[in-house]
Amino acid sequence: MSCPVLPPAVLRGFLLACVCAAHCTLDCTPRKRVPYDRNHLKVFREEGVSNYSTILMREDVGVLMLGAREAVYALDINNISVAKAKIIWQVTQTKQNECTFKGKHPDIECRNYIRTLHQINESVMYVCGTNAFSPACDYITYVGGRLTLEGRQEEGKGKCPFDPFQRSSSIVVDGDLYSATVLNFLGSEPAVLRNSVKFLRTEFTSFWLDEPNFVYMDLIPESENNPEGDDDKIYIFFSENAIEYDFYRRLVVSRIARVCKSDRGGQRTLQRKWTSFLKASLDCPVSGDILPYVLQDVFLVRDSDWRKSLFYVAFTSQLGSNEVFSAVCAYSVIDINKLFSHGKYKTPVTVEASHVKWVMYNGDVPVPRPGSCINNAARASGLRNSLDLPDKTLEFLRDHPLMDDSVKPLTGQPQLVRKGVLFSRLVVDRTTALDGETHLVMFIGTDNGFVQKAVNYNGEMHIIEELQLFRNPEPIGVLRVSARTGQVYAGSVSGVVQMPMADCRRYSSCLDCVLARDPYCAWDLGTHICSSFPTSAKDTDFVQSLKEGDASRCPDPGPIKAKKRILALGNNIRLPCVLDSSLARVQWLLAMKLLTPTGGKYSVQADGLLIYNASAADAGLYTCESVEHAAGRQYNRTLVAYQLRLSTGVDDNVGTDGGDSWIGMDTESAPSDGPDVVHVSSPAWRHIPQSGLVALGVSVAMLSVLVVVLLLWNLYKGYLPLHRFSQQNHRKQPGPAVHSRPVLYALRRHATFDGVGDAPARQTLHAPSTYGNGFNTDGFKHIIDESEI
Repeated sequence: MSCPVLPPAVLRGFLLACVCAAHCTLDCTPRKRVPYDRNHLKVFREEGVSNYSTILMREDVGVLMLGAREAVYALDINNISVAKAKIIWQVTQTKQNECTFKGKHPDIECRNYIRTLHQINESVMYVCGTNAFSPACDYITYVGGRLTLEGRQEEGKGKCPFDPFQRSSSIVVDGDLYSATVLNFLGSEPAVLRNSVKFLRTEFTSFWLDEPNFVYMDLIPESENNPEGDDDKIYIFFSENAIEYDFYRRLVVSRIARVCKSDRGGQRTLQRKWTSFLKASLDCPVSGDILPYVLQDVFLVRDSDWRKSLFYVAFTSQLGSNEVFSAVCAYSVIDINKLFSHGKYKTPVTVEASHVKWVMYNGDVPVPRPGSCINNAARASGLRNSLDLPDKTLEFLRDHPLMDDSVKPLTGQPQLVRKGVLFSRLVVDRTTALDGETHLVMFIGTDNGFVQKAVNYNGEMHIIEELQLFRNPEPIGVLRVSARTGQVYAGSVSGVVQMPMADCRRYSSCLDCVLARDPYCAWDLGTHICSSFPTSAKDTDFVQSLKEGDASRCPDPGPIKAKKRILALGNNIRLPCVLDSSLARVQWLLAMKLLTPTGGKYSVQADGLLIYNASAADAGLYTCESVEHAAGRQYNRTLVAYQLRLSTGVDDNVGTDGGDSWIGMDTESAPSDGPDVVHVSSPAWRHIPQSGLVALGVSVAMLSVLVVVLLLWNLYKGYLPLHRFSQQNHRKQPGPAVHSRPVLYALRRHATFDGVGDAPARQTLHAPSTYGNGFNTDGFKHIIDESEI
């Protein structure tokens, strides 16, 4: 049996769905866009203070430590608009004069920008600032709600950058400060350092670091439950000029490097230098772009088992790329460990007497392996620490710090891709959904002051919403998350903003709540609101469908009122209708039939329908529907309806409750457009599975063929003589349409009309609903007067 040919409309829809699916893998659109005026977020800023660029979360004492230009604040972690304490740390006039004399701007660069904040113990914190291009550090105490600058100022070189606008990173491990910054005024001596009695740094050679831009560093406790007796590692993320690529200009690449926590340097070779420094490229492939992406920020998703920890990294496309793209890739700690522990090295090879090319090293590798930490095998051979390492191993490491292979992301592809947007900062939260599964939710800051909330469901990229945090576009310079408070904190030049991880109140209906696919939110069947759910919540009490986006369990809402409008002949009429989802498309219906904007009569716009040069024929019932797809399903719902009618001079009270028409099901409040607006409530929707549409098209085609065959068979057998039809046609008398035979109309279910003489129509349109499981055949009735629809 041959397969039936798909109808052209179904085939076109199928091809369009394929194109959209392919497009979404390259550029994901946020489902909701929340402008600044609708956010109602908590904000902190102080007149005369700027560059709120450093945040230290002190959840133990309930404060958020905030470093800005010449000021440090202790803000209430639950409401950052409340400042509990503040200290001022300004540069001296002498330092400012020295900085100005060296060519720096006195009111911009020659100030003290707080760039380092670390907790030492319960009451003491370590703080460093640029101090007019002369970095300095001090200690801060927070006791009894008071902040105090101890006044024990230390040299800050190697702990904090000179330039307030240069990226750097640092971390405190076992009382030692590890930092990645520059060591001189000009910024020409980059280094990764350990500032302690056992001081160590990287080599001053382009093989190790070539104009790096340090982004992030953190500790992975790889000694825990390690049968090999390995050491803990400090991982450093940065970008630098590539030495391994032949390109017509300098090419920036993203790197990850590591050093061992117990490294003490070499005895003769690499004295007071790292003997464990190795680096590798980070690969974040985006289809169609051959240039490597540049990392912007990193977040470590820790697990109790360090092998299951993940690094989430935000990237942007290379300068000079044809189009602007951003992406987020995730990397497994165990994959990174394997690359450094067992991967091959790159080696420089001289080509044509002057040019150096880096290729894979295929020679013998010294033992113990260069760059490895002291483990059980090394101890068994008499190597107690790095000072015992042979010179052959150290010399090889000095000349071969770069690994040949690159670190590949999980699943080999990004977690998220955006086109035309530049990511700047990234944090990730781990949450458990209603089904008991754990999901990682990304909060991504952009260079224009937005935060995008996104998640990846089994390879499907989904941006839940995009929120505008600042009125004026400005880059988000710092982003932090607190699982304890359920808040995200974003800092910029002008201030700091606190936003909740989830604001379930934005989803006013069950359909909107479920299609948001927000792991923090579910529809409460008892209270009929979208809200966060307790950990003991049962699936029977809440509706949530993250991977499938299945809203078929949503309860059937009631009818909605149509807004009554008087039609003014010859005027242009606008009927407002705003979609609450960027993933949905709008369609308009006139008298329950699809309205096709052809001939210049109608214009479907982003905020509604425009009718040009209105005439009497334009009177009728206009319905605005939202059509949205989720995981292979299509959902139609009525957003708003308008009853346009000519002025009769008798009952033209627009906007009154009495006499208003009814249409579809209940919908959410429409935007106010004057005194004639009738406010309505929860959204109405209709669920049509995509597979059902295809099957329906095939079924209708087959049924039509069957009806024709049966008709011809009956005519052939004489059961339906042709002369009988002819006689009936001759007996038929002409007359107005209202006196003709009853006409069968396929009306959409749940639509009703209010008014005198509409009782038959009301009975017809209140037919029972199948609600998401097909079409309602009981809704097909006879209507005597065609003007009733």
